[in-house]
Amino acid sequence: MTDGPSPASRQRDVDALCEALQTLKTPAETRRFLLDLTTPGELNAIAERWRVACLLNDGGKSYREISAETGVSTTTVTRVARFLAQEPHQGYRLVLDRLKERS
Repeated sequence: MTDGPSPASRQRDVDALCEALQTLKTPAETRRFLLDLTTPGELNAIAERWRVACLLNDGGKSYREISAETGVSTTTVTRVARFLAQEPHQGYRLVLDRLKERS
């Protein structure tokens, strides 16, 4: 009996997923891939977090207002805010800044 994939194997899986995402050329292609890859609940959760990140980036709304508008918990809003402002990955910030450059 095994305890599942090793951390190194899981990292290789994440890297392979990232490589697969880079092959997508349009929003429609990305949508098709995500619809196949995730359950409706998972995709909705990802989309909700992204909306929260956008609202936090825009400013002007409290965590409670964002929670009420999006339907996510204030805990989720707080978590997204922490990742947006403090965590070292800065993935939200990277994409938000790139989208701003395009507009």
